[in-house]
Amino acid sequence: MSRQNTEYILQKGKELLLEYKDSILRMSVLQQAADAVDNGVHIGGVFSAVIPLATLYYGGFIQLDIENPTAEDQDAFVLSKGHSVAAITTIYADKGYFPKDLLKNTRSIESIINGHPGPLMPGVHISTGPLGQGLSAAAGFALIRREAPKRDVYCMSGDGELQEGSIWEAVMYAGETGLENLCLIVDRNYGQLDCTNRLILGLGDLKAKFEAFGWRVFEIDGRSYSQAYEAFDTFKNKVRDGRPTVIISNTTKGFGGFSNLTDSHKTNFSGKVFELEMEYQKKRLANRAQELARFLSGLEGQEEAAVKELEAFAAGMNLSVVPGAPDKSFKVIATEAKAKTCKAAPRNKKLQYPRDMLPVLDKTKEYAASSIVTDVMKVFAQDEKVVSIDSDLSSTSGLFDGISAVDKTRAVNVGIAEVNMMCMGEAYAAAGYNAWVSTFCPFFEWRALRRIAIGYQERLEAIESKAGWLSDGHRLDLTFLATAPNLETQTNGATHMGNDDITVFSGIAHLKIIDTSCPQQLMSIMEWIAEGNKGLVYLRIMRAKSKVLYSSDYTFEFGKGYYLSRYEGSKIAVITSGRGAHEALAAAEILKGEGVEVDIIDMPSADEAMFVELAGSGKSLLFAEQNNGYLYSEFQKTMFKNKVNPDLNKIFSINALDESGKARFIHSGTYKQLAEHLGLSAKQLVGAVKKIITG
Repeated sequence: MSRQNTEYILQKGKELLLEYKDSILRMSVLQQAADAVDNGVHIGGVFSAVIPLATLYYGGFIQLDIENPTAEDQDAFVLSKGHSVAAITTIYADKGYFPKDLLKNTRSIESIINGHPGPLMPGVHISTGPLGQGLSAAAGFALIRREAPKRDVYCMSGDGELQEGSIWEAVMYAGETGLENLCLIVDRNYGQLDCTNRLILGLGDLKAKFEAFGWRVFEIDGRSYSQAYEAFDTFKNKVRDGRPTVIISNTTKGFGGFSNLTDSHKTNFSGKVFELEMEYQKKRLANRAQELARFLSGLEGQEEAAVKELEAFAAGMNLSVVPGAPDKSFKVIATEAKAKTCKAAPRNKKLQYPRDMLPVLDKTKEYAASSIVTDVMKVFAQDEKVVSIDSDLSSTSGLFDGISAVDKTRAVNVGIAEVNMMCMGEAYAAAGYNAWVSTFCPFFEWRALRRIAIGYQERLEAIESKAGWLSDGHRLDLTFLATAPNLETQTNGATHMGNDDITVFSGIAHLKIIDTSCPQQLMSIMEWIAEGNKGLVYLRIMRAKSKVLYSSDYTFEFGKGYYLSRYEGSKIAVITSGRGAHEALAAAEILKGEGVEVDIIDMPSADEAMFVELAGSGKSLLFAEQNNGYLYSEFQKTMFKNKVNPDLNKIFSINALDESGKARFIHSGTYKQLAEHLGLSAKQLVGAVKKIITG
């Protein structure tokens, strides 16, 4: 037979097999919903996503190591439209990432399968939801895989999700940098939560929009397996032109369902509704089985090579093509998948670098924190697992200059796109890198930070669980290098002032907050981070130069305060951090000259044990902070948590809050003006201490 005929047989046979598998997947989704703790599923977006997802995972396109999902040499997938989790969990169970019985009782507190995907589930590297952040993480994974071993990254988003501005940060970046190994699938079902049959904000000519940002665009009928297959085949196997690819899959919400209930955003499936939908899918499956059997039987005795290829294709989707007795006609049997994923091998996250090359600081000189970061990063970057991502503020962080001096491919600047920066950093951290992202304190995006922390928590749970797929060393190492904290922004204006960031971010679980006061301390903190497995670190660094407060043998410990001055019998202690430590020390020198001895405590991270000790010391405590009173608020929490009742007449605070203790924003000004305006200059601290002592 002709080659043309062979190609037709293979194309038609694969399409029929995918359609047959389609009904099996939809029945599994329905069963998963019926067995869920709330009988619920976001059915509209799940069903519309089945055809592109089934084509991707069963068409032979995405190359995965299911036994070892953390291995570097494989493709990656990110489900940005997290509400379609039931589709991907059905496929992952069928592929062998976890036992199929885990599809029961989903969304419950006992289940590893939540209403959105996350690292509790084997093979899922980050947590996602309908906020448009998945594409940024996918761009990070694509950047990692752009070099050898070169692999592809796929991401699925919804058209409703494209109303999120953050997703266009990633679209711009991928187009600008030519991430040709990135493929975005847009499930364009023309609906969202409030309007299931239209978008609240229409996207217009989506093809033209992506092309304008430098993307290669394929528009397909998302209800057609043949068109989906052709689009993925072109991306995977044909010549690329240096542009990222987007497949716009035009479909409708709930496509492939029986009743209009499947057109909704979320529906509960139980009782009669469940029975009717399952009956419909069973009929579809029976009809497709007959069509497939007729097609395969028609190939009996001819095109044996094509038949064998189709048999192998079927085996990849857990389908067995067998001859039926007694007429020798073919039939297809679904086989049960076995769990294949093994617990990930431990990772050694400790950076390997020549410590003797770290800078040696002179206590008689002043240093800018950014120069310390640059010099240390030149050393750290000797380890290939160090990467930095800036967002148009690399001159204030020092990261870019340090790492690019060693390897410019690991020093990335994404432009003014903080969400994209944070999520790309998360992707690198998930891949085992020691990742650093940086911008001004107020510019870190709360929603992105929160979602990253949720994914981090799920990683911890997957590591700690005996049945979890992750092991020691698979925590994220992601440092948020926050520049210009406290009063460091000075004359740039209120929107840039970093006085409220840590009191806001203190509510983010698992975030380790550190406020540096000294170049030597900063270097020690960076060495601490280089040990690996430190998790999510929010590190605030000063912008202007400062004196060196600590000696070269200083070793940072998280959750520990340090005495910069301490006197036997002193009656007052000043607790501070950042540049406030310099003001407090200067005040202490003035007071010492007047015969008054004051303890000065630098607390870069909240020290609960020291809080309790100080509360029982009988001393007066003055919290002097150039922010909204982060340490003071942590002190209060510690007192309540440990049921300590300090003498409130001996607890004082000076910070950026107003006189009634309410938050406010800070007007621009020079550092001297701002410190004096808030009562935080050395001279004013002297007066405050004297006032406390004299009562």
